Amino acid sequence: MIRYTVVFSHEARRQLGDLQRYLSREASPAVAKRYTDALVDTCTELAMFPHRGTPRPEIRPELRTTHHRGRTTIAYRIVESRKEVVVLGIFHGGQDYPSALAADPGEG
Repeated sequence: MIRYTVVFSHEARRQLGDLQRYLSREASPAVAKRYTDALVDTCTELAMFPHRGTPRPEIRPELRTTHHRGRTTIAYRIVESRKEVVVLGIFHGGQDYPSALAADPGEG
């Protein structure tokens, strides 16, 4: 089985930090750490099964999405030539990810 490398875009890393800070305020630092660690684990599992997400070409070519615990959407694309999964964004609690991803590639 081919294993892909999972890479987080700058935007996805920023969003992950924002989510951790939000959960720290709203719940507790321990809850925030557990949730974001599990979220990162969900993203890194894409290395083994990158095609498991739902294709979303109506938003952006090559875009796929999957979910973490039903509350967080993970947006990513697969770069077959480099065997990479690029996590483009992490959207929690019903954020408007289609508009955000259509407006900004977020692969910096």
